[in-house]
Amino acid sequence: MSKHFTALAELSVPTIMALLDRAQYFFHQSPSNLHKVLEHKVIANVFFEPSTRTRISFEMAAKRLGADVINFDLSNSSVKKGESLYDTLRTLEAIGSDALVLRHSDDRIFETLGPKLNAPLVNAGAGKNEHPSQGLLDLFTLQREFGRVDGLHIAILGDIRHSRVAGTMMLVASRLGMKVSLCSAKEFLPSEIPQGCVVEELDKVLPEVDAVMCLRNQFERHEGLDMSYEDFHRNWGLTVERAKKMRPRAIIMHPAPINRGVEIADELVEAPSSRIFRQMENGVFVRMSILEWILRKGN
Repeated sequence: MSKHFTALAELSVPTIMALLDRAQYFFHQSPSNLHKVLEHKVIANVFFEPSTRTRISFEMAAKRLGADVINFDLSNSSVKKGESLYDTLRTLEAIGSDALVLRHSDDRIFETLGPKLNAPLVNAGAGKNEHPSQGLLDLFTLQREFGRVDGLHIAILGDIRHSRVAGTMMLVASRLGMKVSLCSAKEFLPSEIPQGCVVEELDKVLPEVDAVMCLRNQFERHEGLDMSYEDFHRNWGLTVERAKKMRPRAIIMHPAPINRGVEIADELVEAPSSRIFRQMENGVFVRMSILEWILRKGN
């Protein structure tokens, strides 16, 4: 077993399902009744990109399991003096961090640094390729809602090409028996469509799906793109009228941050069918499962 947690695609299906089962266990436990299985462990949150949900969620997860947390402050660190990322992580490791939760803009950072470090690395978002803890919490959200993930059909819309959330889901969905429909403008679609995913028209597929996953549109990555927020929302966003085409039990998801009125109508963010804030709640239970698993050698 790898000592790191860097990609869902690297985990077996039984391991993924075991992590979901453990998250389910934590969901049903009162925080006051939890065993402090990570007491005396130290988790370092090392975020080289801004984060609200993921960083705080990992911190909450660690503390609920009894661990101490160090939040690395990039703005006041020796990185500003030219220290390399490797030396920074080795420093945190040397002074006693038992695990390093890392977010970075480099797509391949975990491939590069993973073999060089003794402390386990947890991928909290790497470039545009992977966000495995978000992928796991999305699966957990679906499992909580439908009692299963096998056989579900989800539509993904928004900036799929630059989304590490979509990257994770597209790679793992077919292995779990899920169908994924990609619904966006061609400028926002990946250059290669992964196995098990199909490109479909949003209006045609909406009546068939169990969940719609909206993604933040990263217009800052599309230099020269001649498309306004209003254009995207009208043509490709989840509008109020489009949402009426969804099945009665279908749900709306979004990893956040949210561009209200772009990929999703403002009125839908907290609509009865929305599970957006429940996803954030689920993130704590899933990250408890990840931290326990990686620090207790998979037991």
